Amino acid sequence: MATEKLIFTRRGFGIGLVGGAAALALPMPAMALTVDQARALVDKAIGEVNATINSGKSEGGMFGDFERIFSRYADVPVIARSALGPAARGASKAQMSAFTKAYQGYIARKYGRRFREFIGGEITVTDARPVKSYFEVISVAKLRGESPFEVRWHVSDKSGKNLFFNIIIEGVNMLASERTEVGAMLDKRKGDIDALIADLKTV
Repeated sequence: MATEKLIFTRRGFGIGLVGGAAALALPMPAMALTVDQARALVDKAIGEVNATINSGKSEGGMFGDFERIFSRYADVPVIARSALGPAARGASKAQMSAFTKAYQGYIARKYGRRFREFIGGEITVTDARPVKSYFEVISVAKLRGESPFEVRWHVSDKSGKNLFFNIIIEGVNMLASERTEVGAMLDKRKGDIDALIADLKTV
């Protein structure tokens, strides 16, 4: 299945990496999670991202690393359910499990391809704060030849572990963008979730 090639610029990075329709309910209050723990989680994730993009590995060699980072630090089931949108309510348990696994690999490859253009840059955590029912960790990304821009990570412990469930780059929302994109992919397949799962594995 062909995918649209995006030009990797400061704005293109933000739109391509995260991006439209924040219709996912926010996590319940993170009673046990602290601002320091949220910051530490993102610090670790960013450290591994920086190490991967500057490891000298080929594009393909990075995919496994990005998938491990994503599965370790992101609330993948929450992100996947949000991406599938209303169709998730009609999906069977087996379909949701298969979709979540396929989506995890798809996201790793999708972001991995774009992060290849990030070689020589870095992301650094600068601040963290509580926001309603979760914590927001603020970082600054620096790409070669571009002025720095802000990346915000939303962290919660709703799933029983400290995990990030959303990323916002210059106001572009990951949950929103992924939901729009996956929704369009599902529409092309006339709502066939199994066909979507099969195609996600090949992208």
